[in-house]
Amino acid sequence: MLFFQSLISGILIGGVYALAAMGMSLVFGVMNISNFAHGELMMLGMYMAYYLFTLLNIDPFLSLLIIMPLTFVFGYVIEKTMIDRVMDHPSENQILLTVGFGLIMSNSALLAFTSDPKILTTSYSSSSIALPGGISVSIPMLLSFLVTCILTAALYLFLAKSRTGMALRATSQNREAAQLMGINVSRMSAIAFGTGTLLAASAGAMIAQTYYIDPFAGHIFLLKSFTICVLGGLGSVIGAGIGGIIIGLAEAMSSAYLSSDWKDVLVFILFLAILLLRPQGLFGKKGEQ
Repeated sequence: MLFFQSLISGILIGGVYALAAMGMSLVFGVMNISNFAHGELMMLGMYMAYYLFTLLNIDPFLSLLIIMPLTFVFGYVIEKTMIDRVMDHPSENQILLTVGFGLIMSNSALLAFTSDPKILTTSYSSSSIALPGGISVSIPMLLSFLVTCILTAALYLFLAKSRTGMALRATSQNREAAQLMGINVSRMSAIAFGTGTLLAASAGAMIAQTYYIDPFAGHIFLLKSFTICVLGGLGSVIGAGIGGIIIGLAEAMSSAYLSSDWKDVLVFILFLAILLLRPQGLFGKKGEQ
């Protein structure tokens, strides 16, 4: 019973981790930039879900219909006004810019919302479904996983079937060749960053019922997202999805059989192991930088 309970819990939480990591992986794949403000974008989604629920009584899952377009536009504008200016500069400049932007976001949230942690509690936050064998499934986590599956399928169809998605994939494969073929790579970068922001904020909104919400809540999710991207292969959206499930399972199993204090330790042991044994990640190409 303990094993299957941990298995289900790991898959459900891993799905939400995967959604956040997909946004980071998409940005890296198209723009070749590691977004170190990714955790703060998740924090933004958490606060948006919290205030839409407490002020307007909009369910956290329904609030995604508002959060997703707003955060896409936010990410698009940030890329156009800030990140696009350092695209041709050394990678150190790009890293410092995203780190600085993340610090601005977290400290702005600290001034606006104070450091007091907030809790998003709905009528079903503590509800669960009882399965045979004494296994229980959290309703918020189950709904989050189902929404994650829908968003993942939508992202796949967007990248595989739409003209914009194919242009994003072409830009990811070879930025210079895509530009020679008439693709507006600057616009593709803005769309990629907007989509990455949308995915991060959506993951934050869905996980807001499970974690405390505070201005620095995104820090741990940044580390987990980066670990998942390295595990799956930087730039691989499929790798990010599978990596998220692996990290979720590792956390759940270590909490069940060792201690909850060990779950983050085990995650970073996996991170170091994959760097040593397969630095390109599970789905990355050998020799890829």
